[in-house]
Amino acid sequence: MTIQKIYIGGWFQRTTLHLSEIYDFLKEGKSELTLDPAKLNDLRGALGIDSVEMKIDSLDYILFLSKSEIEIKIYEDGLIVLSKKPEGGAEANINGLTDYYETKLSPAISYIFSLGAPVPKELANIKTIYPYFLVLDKASKSEAEALLKDFSQEKYFEITKQEFEVYRGNKLYIINNRKEDAKNIEDFIHEQIFMREFKGQLHRYLNLHRIIWERIAEVKEKGKINGGEIGSFKDKIEGYAKTINLIEARINQMGAYIRTRASIAKSSGELKKFADILEFKYETLVDTLEYIKHIWGMTKNYVNSALDLFSGLQAKSTESSVKNLTVITSMGVGATLINLFTQQPPKLNFAGAVYFAVLAVIGYATNLIMQKIAMKRMYNIKNIKLAKDIK
Repeated sequence: MTIQKIYIGGWFQRTTLHLSEIYDFLKEGKSELTLDPAKLNDLRGALGIDSVEMKIDSLDYILFLSKSEIEIKIYEDGLIVLSKKPEGGAEANINGLTDYYETKLSPAISYIFSLGAPVPKELANIKTIYPYFLVLDKASKSEAEALLKDFSQEKYFEITKQEFEVYRGNKLYIINNRKEDAKNIEDFIHEQIFMREFKGQLHRYLNLHRIIWERIAEVKEKGKINGGEIGSFKDKIEGYAKTINLIEARINQMGAYIRTRASIAKSSGELKKFADILEFKYETLVDTLEYIKHIWGMTKNYVNSALDLFSGLQAKSTESSVKNLTVITSMGVGATLINLFTQQPPKLNFAGAVYFAVLAVIGYATNLIMQKIAMKRMYNIKNIKLAKDIK
């Protein structure tokens, strides 16, 4: 059994503008932004670049080769694919590709785009689980299935055609090339990486919706909250609101990427052999994206309503504190006036100093006690329940 090539990859939302910036960095180690030239040079040096080319295609891309014989393709829509003809065991080569991406390529690209809005995956804290692709040369079915077992992968499905076979595990794809053109198989792999990454981002956004919703609901359903907790929880909600606005912009961009990829795949005569694997997934991902958009709109409304609610509670708490301070001040002024009218004011001697010190301590202690009372005071949270008995 011969392994022709090994692939891994990922997808970040990018444009042709970003592609030009990446090319300038890879070609000359420079950037038009205010980035540290020395760090740019170090990051470029770590990549061990052997050659760099800009390729014009349905989607423009950069092709560069490393001195360790890794081939990297970076597309204008953000798809990144690393591949290598293996030397030695498959697992060692996969680890080598993964290490190159995580410790060399990813830090370099992250630094180039470190200014401005956060990268979606960093913003959503997505931990990538790479799909690995092994392309075999005319292997038997038993050899392909044995390779799945070597990687402790359960076979999810199998597709058999005259030109190729596909064996899918959890994070491992084995493509047995019987007589298909190598470029067509590579194009298929690129589409699979894109769709898996696209789906992964949507799934993470769905999980974020659940996490944010439950954290707010958990507090609201208590019905009451301490005055001292209102400010910190309101700050958390403001953080959620900022995150939601940033991710909402990214979600709204995703439709353009999936439509472009779907259009290219459908118009490609060479990819027709893979249509039963690819076609319906594009449609499903578009539907899933629309679902996430609506869910995200609900999440945004829920967070904004919670922000209004806790802003009102904070204002109420502040008003209560001001009233307490007014009471303390009035008590102090009243006591002073009574003292002035009932006896002579203390002289500026030791006894007078003690008198004013005692007044200050009493005022401070009273204020502290009133603050603690205000912090411990419980405020009702108005939580409107869903009507479940509508007939």
